[in-house]
Amino acid sequence: MKITVLGSGGWGTALALLLLDNGNDVTLWSFDPKEAEVLRRKRENPLLSGVPLPEELKVTSGFDTVPHSGLVVLATPSFAVRATARRGAPLLAPGTVIVSVAKGIEKDTNLRLTQIIEEETGGKFPVVALSGPSHAEEVGRRVPTGVVAACRDMEAAQYVQDVFMSPRFRVYTNTDVVGVELGAALKNVLALCCGISDGMGLGDNTKALLMTRGMTEMARLGVALGGRKETFAGLSGMGDLIVTCTSMHSRNRRCGILIGQGKKVREAMDQVGATVEGYFAALSAHQLSEKIGVEMPICQCAYGVLYEDRPVGTVVEQLMTRSKRHEEDRSWL
Repeated sequence: MKITVLGSGGWGTALALLLLDNGNDVTLWSFDPKEAEVLRRKRENPLLSGVPLPEELKVTSGFDTVPHSGLVVLATPSFAVRATARRGAPLLAPGTVIVSVAKGIEKDTNLRLTQIIEEETGGKFPVVALSGPSHAEEVGRRVPTGVVAACRDMEAAQYVQDVFMSPRFRVYTNTDVVGVELGAALKNVLALCCGISDGMGLGDNTKALLMTRGMTEMARLGVALGGRKETFAGLSGMGDLIVTCTSMHSRNRRCGILIGQGKKVREAMDQVGATVEGYFAALSAHQLSEKIGVEMPICQCAYGVLYEDRPVGTVVEQLMTRSKRHEEDRSWL
C-alpha cells in the first residue's frame, strides 16, 4: 500500500521506517525543501542518529503522493496539524484513512488533534489516533513497543492496527478517542513537572507523588470531557506517563530539569531545541479545568511556573500544604 507520512521529525521518520519494514510503499514529507534534500542525500535524520534511511524510503517536500495514498499519517508538531490537514484535505482520495500521531491540544480552541483533522477534512475520512509509550529513538531502532489505535469506528482502528503491527510494534485498539488523546497531551505537562522536580533534586519520592496524583488529574479531566477512566490506566495514559516522566529521551522532562535548575522557561525551551508540547498543553489544561470546574492542582501549578513566572519552590510548598484529602475521593466522578 502507498502511505504518506506528513512530518519528518524523529517520530514521523521512525514510523515511516516501521511502515516500510511492513512492506509498504512509503513517502516521508518534510515541510522544508532543504531538509528534504539533506534527508535524501545523507539518508539519515539527525533526530534519529545512527538509524539509516533505506533508499526505498522516498523523501519529498511536495504533496504529490497524498492523492495516491490509502493511508496518510499526520506526524507534525501539534501546532502545525491544522495547517497541514487543511493543505492535504483537497487531495485525499475517497476512503483514505488518516492517522494522527502527534500529542497535544490546539491552543485557543482547546480541540483535540483528531477534532482538528475532522474539521479540516469535513468529517469525510476516518481519523485514528495512534498513541502510547513510544520514543522515536527506540522505535527507530526497532525496540519492542506497544501503542493503541483509537477511533469511534472500530473497523478503522482495526485497519490501522493491521497496517502498523509488527514483531517489534504491538498495536491495541480502543474506541475512547477522548481518553487516549487527552492522556497523550496531559502526560507532557506532568513530565515537565517531574523534570522540574529532578532539576531541583527532590528525589524519587516526589516524582512518584507527582506521577500518581497527576494521573488522577488526567482522569478527572478526561472523564469530565467524555472519556473513560479505565483508558488512563492503559498505554496512552499510565504507559505514556511512565516513559515520558522517567526518560531523558523526553523533551518535556529535559526542559523541566532545566527549569528546576533555575533557567527561565523560554531559555530552557530554546536549549532543548525542539517542540516542548507540555508547555502548550499546560495552557489548555488550565483553560479547560477552569471552564468545566475540574480540580487539577498539579497542572495549575505547572501553569503558574510556565506562564506566570512563579518560583518552583513556592508551588512545591503550595502543593504539599493543600487541605487534607482521602486518597479515594470520588467527588469528581
